[in-house]
Amino acid sequence: MMRRTAALAAVLALAASAPAVASHTAPSPGSAGIGDVLFPTLGNGGYDAQHYSLAVRYPTGAPGETVHGRVTMFARATQALSRFDLDFSGDSVGSVSVDGRPARWTWSGGEIVITPAHAMRDHEKFAVRVTYTAHAFTPAVNDPFPFGFFTVNGGSVTAGQPNFSNTFYPVNDHPADMASYDIRFDVPAGTTAVGNGDLVFRRSVGGRTYSQYFMRQPLASELIQLAVGDFDVTDRGRVDHVHVRDVSSHSVTAAIAPALARTPDHLRWMIDRVGRYPFGAYGVLAADQAFFYALETQTLSLHPAFLFLAPFTPAGYEPIMVHELAHQWFGDSVAPVRWQDVWLNEGHADYYQQVYSEQFFFGPGYTVDYWRDAYRRANQLRHDFGPVAKPTGNDIFTLFSDNVYSGGSLALYALRQVIGEDQFSKVERSWVKRYKGESVSTEQWIAHVNHVTHRNLTAFLRAWLYGDTVPPMPGHPDWTADPVTAAAVRAASRLSARALELGTYKR
Repeated sequence: MMRRTAALAAVLALAASAPAVASHTAPSPGSAGIGDVLFPTLGNGGYDAQHYSLAVRYPTGAPGETVHGRVTMFARATQALSRFDLDFSGDSVGSVSVDGRPARWTWSGGEIVITPAHAMRDHEKFAVRVTYTAHAFTPAVNDPFPFGFFTVNGGSVTAGQPNFSNTFYPVNDHPADMASYDIRFDVPAGTTAVGNGDLVFRRSVGGRTYSQYFMRQPLASELIQLAVGDFDVTDRGRVDHVHVRDVSSHSVTAAIAPALARTPDHLRWMIDRVGRYPFGAYGVLAADQAFFYALETQTLSLHPAFLFLAPFTPAGYEPIMVHELAHQWFGDSVAPVRWQDVWLNEGHADYYQQVYSEQFFFGPGYTVDYWRDAYRRANQLRHDFGPVAKPTGNDIFTLFSDNVYSGGSLALYALRQVIGEDQFSKVERSWVKRYKGESVSTEQWIAHVNHVTHRNLTAFLRAWLYGDTVPPMPGHPDWTADPVTAAAVRAASRLSARALELGTYKR
């Protein structure tokens, strides 16, 4: 613990230092958007966030309370910068300072526009601190997709994907700008608080419990997790140097214990296929609330607890657990540089989900049947939602349609058919190793495949990922895609969006 604390201090000291870099460019405002086609105002330009120090105080143990927060972002200017933005759609902004000096600021439309006392030079490091408040909302009974900061039985959790993290803290809210984090909790004694990464400090005094988590590796803002309330933490020791701990709502811990005990075996299975796990900790967060999705929050995947109860069986929930675990490599450690690249997350996670399903539950032939069915539906999905690597909208039913799940894994299966199992394994293992901690594009993935296989597969892969119609499947000349029908079928297709990762549309 002493070495971890020292490492944290070293990171903060490094981020706070500001060596002078000469620049003769006149300062100008950073853009109010990072350049994402699907989310034009999400993220911000003019700087590169390097580390966030986030401190949150939960005044009481009530799940839906207002939280008082303070975030310090350590960043480096990427231009001569006269002002810059942070994304924030919470309740209030209290104060803003840059390098310890009060800064002028305005707040509207989900943007805090900050004008420091002195403009920053290109490449100059700086620290901006914002105090704020935000509250956890209670999902409506008929809302199966609560995202953001919401209550569960006895507590609250966060689900920031794709653009909701800014509802509960100020941040450059886009996966193209990942950063390391330390997260400090101040909660009533007897309340559990768990965040991303490794626990480096915990102490109770004066009726309050103070704890700190450190996420050393880069984290995309959409993957942050702040779980506070009546939760149990089950420590499962270490698996291949990974600290495994699961977190569950106290109300369901006993009932779902057998399901969560499978986490270490899932971790071993994934490590065998794609290599070393990219972080220091992993676990499942099972929250007692009726939301109909699972989410790969970094090092602590969020799941609805009912998934692990009857009528669900291991054949239903274990592949989903593996799906979220696979995301720790594909989507978390290696993040998309823009949201249209989200198939890199979901296609890979879906691929390993199906392979696991075949090996442990449904037997030989299952994956071929799954991808044959996906092929049959492919042209309709592309018609309704756009090409696999170019979804046409940013609502969850389009951005997370089945087109990027089964359509993405179908493209991976097509590649495997062409290059073979051994080469495919090399592509996967080297991808997550080479780009660990980075945000990447579909074009980078295509170039990586070409590099590893020593073949020019660019036209082949672009047809699968950007084409309006599905190409012929190598090795399966008999596979056919259904004709495209009226757009009215889109309503039915919505059920196969992020719901999802509960897999109900698959079996």
